[in-house]
Amino acid sequence: MDTRLKQASEYCEEVTRRNSRSFHFSSGLLPPGKRQAVRTLYAFCRLSDNIVDEESSDSISTRLAHLEVWRQATCRPPEEQEHPVLLAWAEVRRRYAIPIRYSEELLDGMRMDLEQNRYPSFDQLWRYCYSVASTVGINSMYIVGFDDCVDTFQRAEELGVALQMTNILRDVGEDWRRGRVYLPQEDLQRFGYTEKDLAQSVIDERYRALMDFEIQRVYDLYERAWPGIARLHPDGRLAIATAAEVYRGILHKLLAQGYDNFHQRACLNSWEKAALLPQVWWRVRSLGKNGC
Repeated sequence: MDTRLKQASEYCEEVTRRNSRSFHFSSGLLPPGKRQAVRTLYAFCRLSDNIVDEESSDSISTRLAHLEVWRQATCRPPEEQEHPVLLAWAEVRRRYAIPIRYSEELLDGMRMDLEQNRYPSFDQLWRYCYSVASTVGINSMYIVGFDDCVDTFQRAEELGVALQMTNILRDVGEDWRRGRVYLPQEDLQRFGYTEKDLAQSVIDERYRALMDFEIQRVYDLYERAWPGIARLHPDGRLAIATAAEVYRGILHKLLAQGYDNFHQRACLNSWEKAALLPQVWWRVRSLGKNGC
């Protein structure tokens, strides 16, 4: 079992390194045990998402069936796991006493991607963002350690929604090509922007106004979530804060490239991420010692 678990953890490390430079970079600021655990969490999320997005040749019903098999397997203890990622994740959940409900809610979000490709309102989109992103933050919070203050989980939920909304704004064009429109329908109507415009990659005053509206909403979420960093145990604050600031930087990039999220993918390079560290460190230090 020890050999299998070691190999499973190494596999999760490789999945993280190969698929997310930003997550790999920020998680590298954690102590070794916690670093390994959050990278295992990332691998679980990535492989769960692959069932939805990468098995595109399969029918929706087939992918839903695969997702249900994966869900049932996820709930088993480590000694009953066969897949290396599920083995490593089951062991992490046991080690850090993470409630299984957050894994199940995450998979609920993955299921939503197979059953829904439009969201009438931001409130409905919020529920999706919670399922696929806030649950990841809450799982991470158990790994990092936290003070259970009155608003701890609310701040984690807001940060998760901010991160997922950043993904949505970065990937408008890519999502459209997959047949998905995450921008709330009520917002498209508010700014007079149509799906025909999306199909033609129109970037005009209407689109810039729409993007400004969404970006400001996400900036506000990052600010509301920031005090939650103080609820985390000190050795995890810098890593989580860095992840948040790297993602916030994606929004700056989107603005710098003229709102073009149809033909370019806004992202920070390694130097830009490293340059953020001093200011993030200082901001985290200013949070003080008492989480609550």
